[in-house]
Amino acid sequence: MTHAQISDAINSRFGHAVRDRAEFRGELTLVLAPEALHQVCEFCRDELAFDLLLDISSIDHFEQEPRYELVHELYSLSHHLHLRLKSAAVGDDEPSARSVCDIWPTANWHEREIWDMMGIRFPGHPDLRRIIMWEGYPYHPLRKDFPLEGKFSDVPDVAFTEPAPLAGGPFVTAPVEGTTEVREPRARRAGDLPPDQTFIAEP
Repeated sequence: MTHAQISDAINSRFGHAVRDRAEFRGELTLVLAPEALHQVCEFCRDELAFDLLLDISSIDHFEQEPRYELVHELYSLSHHLHLRLKSAAVGDDEPSARSVCDIWPTANWHEREIWDMMGIRFPGHPDLRRIIMWEGYPYHPLRKDFPLEGKFSDVPDVAFTEPAPLAGGPFVTAPVEGTTEVREPRARRAGDLPPDQTFIAEP
């Protein structure tokens, strides 16, 4: 089976839901309508032999619509082919997308992490709890409007957080002229920093 055959098969069944197609470096990417994602995933497993879910990631297109996007990375062990499915998560305040745990059980932790860090809910997930932050933590730290220094939170008898100023820290790019290679913290040397920056990364 080839990428062209995979694309044709999905188009023939879900052509109305395929919004874009791209092929790059031996990988096929299809952009899907959100309401078709679960059906396409099921079709990919059952009809096209994409038996392995490699990963699910999420993107925050801050100040764009739709804001949130999901990326499902699939692999066929029998055909040795990779397939990437992209779709929007519906809703700004409470974005959501149907869980694919019933198709690939390994989606469980991926979806929990996305819920925890990005705040995208997965209806149908068997146990959608936080996986990194503690239960009751009120924020989703990977959203682009979440400040790098963090926010104050207090969950009695569990944990609390306070903002941590980052000025001069090892993870803050220096506001200097030049490319990312110059601004990147690990590339800093004495003399590369503006006067108000005191942190010098080790070579």
